[in-house]
Amino acid sequence: MCGITGIVRFDNEEASRDVVRSMATAIAHRGPDDAGEFIDGPLGLGHRRLSVIDLSSAGHQPMATEDGRFVISFGGEIYNFRELRDELQTAGQRFRSATDTEVILKAFAQWGPACLPKLNGMFSFAIWDRDSRELFLARDRYGIKPLYYSSTPAQFLFGSEIKALLANPGQAAELDQARLLEYFTFQNFFDDGTLFKGVKSLPPGSLMTVNADSRVQRITSYWDFDFSHPLQLADEREYLEELDRLFRAAVTRQLVSDVEIGAYLSGGTDSGSITAIASGFHPFLKSFTAGFEELSASGMELGFADERAEAEYMSYLFKTEHYEMILKAGDMERVMPKLVWHLEEPRVGQSYPNFYTAQLASKFVKVVLSGTGGDELFAGYPWRYYRAVVNDSFENYIDKYYLFWQRLIPNRLIKEVFKPIWDSVGEIQTRDIFRSVFRSHASTLTSPEDYVNHSLYFEAKTFLHGLLIVEDKLSMAHGLETRVPFLDNELVDFAMRIPIGLKLGNLAEVIRLDENEPGPKTEKFFEKAHDGKLILRRCMERYVPADVAKRVKRGFSGPDASWFRGQSIDYVRNTLYASDARIYQYLDRQTVVGLINEHLEGKINRRLLIWSLLNFELWCRVFLT
Repeated sequence: MCGITGIVRFDNEEASRDVVRSMATAIAHRGPDDAGEFIDGPLGLGHRRLSVIDLSSAGHQPMATEDGRFVISFGGEIYNFRELRDELQTAGQRFRSATDTEVILKAFAQWGPACLPKLNGMFSFAIWDRDSRELFLARDRYGIKPLYYSSTPAQFLFGSEIKALLANPGQAAELDQARLLEYFTFQNFFDDGTLFKGVKSLPPGSLMTVNADSRVQRITSYWDFDFSHPLQLADEREYLEELDRLFRAAVTRQLVSDVEIGAYLSGGTDSGSITAIASGFHPFLKSFTAGFEELSASGMELGFADERAEAEYMSYLFKTEHYEMILKAGDMERVMPKLVWHLEEPRVGQSYPNFYTAQLASKFVKVVLSGTGGDELFAGYPWRYYRAVVNDSFENYIDKYYLFWQRLIPNRLIKEVFKPIWDSVGEIQTRDIFRSVFRSHASTLTSPEDYVNHSLYFEAKTFLHGLLIVEDKLSMAHGLETRVPFLDNELVDFAMRIPIGLKLGNLAEVIRLDENEPGPKTEKFFEKAHDGKLILRRCMERYVPADVAKRVKRGFSGPDASWFRGQSIDYVRNTLYASDARIYQYLDRQTVVGLINEHLEGKINRRLLIWSLLNFELWCRVFLT
């Protein structure tokens, strides 16, 4: 796993070992087991190690090839490293350790950037070529491991977390107002920007080169999602058997470790099936879940998120050593400053439950398996896709899906909310930001299935990416490595090519609906269209009880709508109504308070907006001096 960071100076100065060490120390929580630096003229690499494979000193980083030409700082896990090691040995490479780090290093020495498509795993790494004086930065296909960078005429900085960059004296923390507008539209960032001005995220599936002499920086994509070309297998049974084979292989592949592995276990299909397979290899596997105190919950939130009873039942079936915790309203208030510090950039959903669950797991294991990715690959959110499945054109599709993904502030209120900075952000078209997600994906769509595949592409590129960043930051805050078996290369390649008709069952009925018809008919259908992930559910019935496999999708979030009106109302008011609240340098107080009041008075559920406002207020306090 680990954390990486570094610097390339463009001003003829040598990289400072002390500065590189400070940058690495800022992310020490990502790697509490070891630390190292490497300096070569303008280049400095820093590393913090979380020892998971080959716990010996042979795994110390930064690591160099025998001839000293290539030096690597790597974070992540490569699950097929043993197969690649055999291939490299056949090609003449020799190894001094049993680490996947050395496999990446020798693979790059052997094949150069062409090694990237061969890597099945999660990673971000930096490799310095001392001959060409070039730095190579790479990130895994799906963005499981984050990687940030900034560039000025004087220097180039990078790191697994933004706080590593901020530890450099040349990097100040300043708000990017344009990205603030993007966040409060989508509760996410759809491109390479962050809330920090001048700090970007290397896109998933990308390689970046930085030349120390010419200062030329290039980013190229080596992989992207493609849901557009379905396989033509004989029948559903053939798809089912291949899915089962690949799923078992993915979970088994990700069990490679020299330390103990645990698993998150909710009451759902995805984590339950992963735990079922893993427990076959690791008797008395440790499992973890979190639930919510719901005495103050009301309405639809009652019983929505607390899956402890279901998790306990599956723990009984799989004979896991099970641990659980109950979250209360005060737990969110208590953790916010620490959570904001580790998360750095607010993303999708209300993430404090993830922080506590990772904290629980980290007390027992160093590695935990997660079910993230199953919904995005197998169409687990049918009520989303159905809203934009019947269209006149691609632009019509963009209009409809864009309006649905305005999660926080609707278009009609954007100008009012951002009145204090409107002169700076008023020219930004958030619809164009939304549309730009598809710039590398075909826009010639001829059928409802094409539009669903487009929606799956969009959510894999944006929503899933946001979930992965949250998962990584909040697990690594506790020195915990999270693995996601659904994001195995072979499984993903197959899942993308499964026909939509095997994922969704109500598509024909949706096509017949008239969305312009007045009344609740359409909305009720969207709410009750609980098909989704059909072939995955059938496959998972081999591992979990049938009633679990058929259960309606439930999100992992607390009853915050009720808490914000009840037990946490004072916290909301004290934070967001305060005379010195920092957010009102950028947002209009009167408009924002009016939106909050609508929630507190029970008129409209604005729990996501309130969470985001709290997050942004704490972000201003933590990062802006």
